[in-house]
Amino acid sequence: MSYVDEVYSMVVEKNPAQPEFHQAVKEVLESLRPVIDANEEKYRKDALLERIVTPERQLLFRVPWVDDQGQVHVNNAFRVQFNGAIGPYKGGLRLHPSVNLGIIKFLGFEQIFKNSLTGLPIGGGKGGADFDPKGRSDREVMAFCQSFMTELCKYIGADTDVPAGDIGTGAREIGYMFGQYKRIRGVYEGVLTGKGLSYGGSLARKEATGFGLLYLTEEMLKANGHDIAGKTVVVSGSGNVAIYAAQKAQELGAKVVTASDSTGWIYDPEGIDLELLKEIKEVKRARLTEYAAKRSSAHYHEGRGVWSVKCDIALPCATQNELLLEDAKLLVANGCIAVAEGANMPTTMDATEYLQASKVLFAPGKAANAGGVATSALEMSQNSERLSWSFEEVDSQLKNIMINIFRSLDQAAKEYGMAGNYVAGANIAGFLKVADAMTAQGIV
Repeated sequence: MSYVDEVYSMVVEKNPAQPEFHQAVKEVLESLRPVIDANEEKYRKDALLERIVTPERQLLFRVPWVDDQGQVHVNNAFRVQFNGAIGPYKGGLRLHPSVNLGIIKFLGFEQIFKNSLTGLPIGGGKGGADFDPKGRSDREVMAFCQSFMTELCKYIGADTDVPAGDIGTGAREIGYMFGQYKRIRGVYEGVLTGKGLSYGGSLARKEATGFGLLYLTEEMLKANGHDIAGKTVVVSGSGNVAIYAAQKAQELGAKVVTASDSTGWIYDPEGIDLELLKEIKEVKRARLTEYAAKRSSAHYHEGRGVWSVKCDIALPCATQNELLLEDAKLLVANGCIAVAEGANMPTTMDATEYLQASKVLFAPGKAANAGGVATSALEMSQNSERLSWSFEEVDSQLKNIMINIFRSLDQAAKEYGMAGNYVAGANIAGFLKVADAMTAQGIV
């Protein structure tokens, strides 16, 4: 049995009932085979793969809080500090009922390579809780966030672990958490990113993941002889990533015709009205049925279906495993030329393989959605310098980072005889930097 297969078997055996984590590890290790096979003796002796698939630290704790009726609730919370070889742990906090240890480990493992690809000094981590902020009052959300941070603050810091937002964790939640951290620790430092602009946040952070997705997609298309202008784009999701991906796509001359949420999706053949979508999702926090009710050209559909729309480019920006094999077949049949992941691991492995085999350009999330964490790292830099950069300066740095990410994964794929396989290129480029740092620092 090869070293890769041995390590993957160990992961499955030691981490039962964590399918998302198994999937993430398998996808990375499979694409790293050429690198690992070429260095098997050294990596095996140093147990490098065993160390890279095992978190440095896993924190599990309870979060008791009181609702507006005086009822006490208890949620499960997690922080996985996965790999700090190239910098402080960095990764978001997800607040959603689906959160469990396996999902946090999958996200933290992906974060190692994503953060490495940015070229910035940040390690990989992730956290969250099975708390649902939807439908809760501001006071209830504050009660949860303060209790959550009361425990988490013992393990994080500006030079140790710098969490950020994620699904369910927006500016409101970050603000409550930051206030509680400052209150308990008695220090004002850049311990969280995604903060409000009045207390150390960065301009362009809200837009960063969506904008970055389009910067990398545009570079990928250019490298393969395509122009994004005039292309039809389908987007899933209607949160920050989806909204600002749609905005940047339109600015680059493409037409975005879909959006979705947890109950259904809209198709607007005239192009998504971004101002209306922002009003419904960012201001009212309402369902997409309201978009269709106010826009005569839009059609609302219950359930799934975004990927059935004829398009040139598909951008999955909602959640993990949302683009399935049958969806990939529809995209190919409808002439789609490129898929770029705005969410974390939104495409299943068999769908990814089908798209690649069908010669569809495919940009994996660890590269394509790295704009969010890259801008979080830029926020860390601004906090350290006690400075605030302009929107244009942050956006310019973001664009350069995303272009460099594509070039590094493109080059890595070519070097290992897999030209055009950007999944392998991203994993190899991200892995090599982390492996080098781990080797240099000894057996720790």
